[in-house]
Amino acid sequence: MNSHQPPVIEIRDLHKSYGELEVLKGVSLTAHRGDVISLIGSSGSGKSTLLRCANLLEDSQSGEILFKGEAVHWKGHALHRRPGDARQVLRIRTNLSMVFQQFNLWAHMSILQNVMEAPMTVLGKSREEIEPKARAYLDKVGIGDKADAWPAQLSGGQQQRAAIARALAMEPEALLFDEPTSALDPELEQEVVKVIKALAAEGRTMIIVTHDMRMAHDVSDHVVFLHQGRIEEQGPPEELFGNPQSDRLRGFLSATTPA
Repeated sequence: MNSHQPPVIEIRDLHKSYGELEVLKGVSLTAHRGDVISLIGSSGSGKSTLLRCANLLEDSQSGEILFKGEAVHWKGHALHRRPGDARQVLRIRTNLSMVFQQFNLWAHMSILQNVMEAPMTVLGKSREEIEPKARAYLDKVGIGDKADAWPAQLSGGQQQRAAIARALAMEPEALLFDEPTSALDPELEQEVVKVIKALAAEGRTMIIVTHDMRMAHDVSDHVVFLHQGRIEEQGPPEELFGNPQSDRLRGFLSATTPA
């Protein structure tokens, strides 16, 4: 962590509702460069919503979102609040690459084409410039030999690793993972966990929504437990998992942590 630089992502008192349903009830979160933060909690606690708000894929109703010290510009209020600067939104999203639960690879493109597409279309990179990097990222995640394959020819674990390579190819400031292993069988899950651990060891900034408590413990600098739209408890993984303070967290861990 470098306290002399502004955080890569800072969220202050964020509120998010779907109509009458309030999903986030004043959540604050700070991720400095090199931080790995895991968001844990039951389904419906607001984890994925928080991640999508951070990447401006969801609109929030109040609170602030800052990227490297730059506050998001809003227009409108409450349920009518929207980001007010389309170029700013594009710049922030470009620097916060999202890896989704369901891979979201383009079926009509090869794996290599999937990885190259966004840098070419969004960043304006040439194929000559991006192809060597794309192949290097596929090598990094362990599927360099699948560059010319179609998504349907890959296992779920391989597809998710291709999605991670695609996110890396944007050379973002931070990676956002939304339940990256929950759609996978346990054996394939470990392929993806291994890649995420390697990225954490490189010092990459990451926020990870996960149901995998072991991964959250092993890769995180900081773990946040969300309960019903609020942060119930947070801290270093050794403290949060080793000495939970709240009854809600103790109950959650007893139900989700392998014996």
